[in-house]
Amino acid sequence: MRSLVLKSATLLSALILAACAAPPAEKVARPTLKEMGIHSAGPGSAFLPYAQGAATYLSAQGLKTVALESGGSVDNLKRVQVETQRTGLVFLGTAFEAVNATAPWTEGKKLDNVRALTPMYETSFQLVALKSAGISTLSELRGKRVGVGPAKGPAENFFVGLTDVLRIPFILVNGTPAALSADLKAGKIDALWQGASVPIPAIKDVADTSDAVVFGMTDAEQQSMLGKFPFLSKALVPAATYKGQSQAIKSVAGWNFMIAHKDLPDADAYWITRTLLSSTDPRTQIHSAAGSTRAENAANNTVVPFHPGALRYYRERGITSLK
Repeated sequence: MRSLVLKSATLLSALILAACAAPPAEKVARPTLKEMGIHSAGPGSAFLPYAQGAATYLSAQGLKTVALESGGSVDNLKRVQVETQRTGLVFLGTAFEAVNATAPWTEGKKLDNVRALTPMYETSFQLVALKSAGISTLSELRGKRVGVGPAKGPAENFFVGLTDVLRIPFILVNGTPAALSADLKAGKIDALWQGASVPIPAIKDVADTSDAVVFGMTDAEQQSMLGKFPFLSKALVPAATYKGQSQAIKSVAGWNFMIAHKDLPDADAYWITRTLLSSTDPRTQIHSAAGSTRAENAANNTVVPFHPGALRYYRERGITSLK
C-alpha cells in the first residue's frame, strides 16, 4: 500500500511539474471594433461574393462584419483613404496608381493612408463576344462597343491603356459586370472585358447561356500590356475553363489584397489578418477563389505598405521581408 501511495505521489508530482513547464496557451486579443464593413464592388463582380464570404467568416469568429457594395478598386481606395474603421478589396495595379498618384483619377494626390492586410487571389483579364458578332481578337474590336466595368475602375484603365498602345479605337461602355453581361447577350454591346479570378463570373455567365467565344491576347499584345503595366505578369487560362473554350487563352494577371486605413487599431488589423489567414479551408470557409488567401502570398504585394498589425502576424509566421 505504501508503495502504491508513493508511486501515486510521484506521478502527481510529475504531472504538476509538466503542467508548470508547459507554455501557456496562446492568448489572442479580441478585436476592439464592434462592427466592420468591407468595401467590395457591384453585382456580378468577383469582389462582392469574396467580401460576403469573408464577412460571414469574420462574423462567425467574433467580429460582426458586412460586405458593402461599391464601385470597385478605385472607389474602395478612396473610401479607405479616409475611413479608419473599414477595409476594402483592391487590385494591386490600381493600388499602384493610388499610392504613386500616376492615374488621372487620383488628381495628382497620393493616397498615402492605405495599408495592406491580406492577399486574396490573382486577377486575370479576358474578353467575351457572341459568335454572331464575328469577334474573336482584340484587333476586331476596332470601332466596337466594349463593356469595361465601372467608370475609372481597373478593368477600364487597363483596357484603355492596352488599346492606346495597340492603337485600337473603340466605344467605351461602363456598368456593373452583371449589367454589361446582360447588355452583351441583348446585343447592346459587342464585347465584354473583365478581370477577376477565373472563371470570371460575368464572362462565365455569357459563355454558359449564349453561343459565345472567350478570348485573350496574342504574344505581341501580351508583351505590349506588360510593357505598359510592368506590375502585371503573364497568365494562361487553361482550356475548358469556359464553356466552348477548346484552347488555352493567353492573358495577364495581378494580385488583389485587402487593405485598411493606417489608423485602424493595430489589434484589429492583427486579428483580421490572423483570422483570415488561419482558415483551415479558405475555399469553403471564405470563398471558392480564396485558395490563395495564404500568408506565404503576402510577398506578392510590393506596392502598398503593410499595416503594423498585419506585419506582426507575418513576423510571427517567420515572414520577415515585408514592409
